[in-house]
Amino acid sequence: MMMPSIFRENLWNDWMDFSFPELDGKLYGKRGEHIMKTDVKEHEQEYEVDIELPGFKKEEVKAELKDGYLTVSAAKEVNNDQKDENGKYVRRERYSGNMSRTFFVGETVKQEEIHAKFEDGVLALTIPKKDARKQVEEKRYVTIE
Repeated sequence: MMMPSIFRENLWNDWMDFSFPELDGKLYGKRGEHIMKTDVKEHEQEYEVDIELPGFKKEEVKAELKDGYLTVSAAKEVNNDQKDENGKYVRRERYSGNMSRTFFVGETVKQEEIHAKFEDGVLALTIPKKDARKQVEEKRYVTIE
């Protein structure tokens, strides 16, 4: 049975303060609109990562590589003004605020090797595959006199 969604995910869940998984219908749960939905494809030489950022501009998106972790963040100005020249908002569903997501890409990947393109609300990243080199453990003995 489907219930109309008026103010949140499901009118039934708002009234009853609990949820039925079959009625929620969202892959990411109740707060799924605040998650960067991501697809990762593996190719022979690289990974292709597509992150959905609808409504964001290129200038509002950042990608930082630090200590083997790639952090993608997006920030949209929060506008609490409920009126504009055309009237008052009754409901606002577009996300505004900050969000980020971090991926471990390996300590051998360098910033210059990652290619990024932002188009139609999707950040497309190409990240090279690097062989995880197993470090040979050095045996360190203490000299006994």
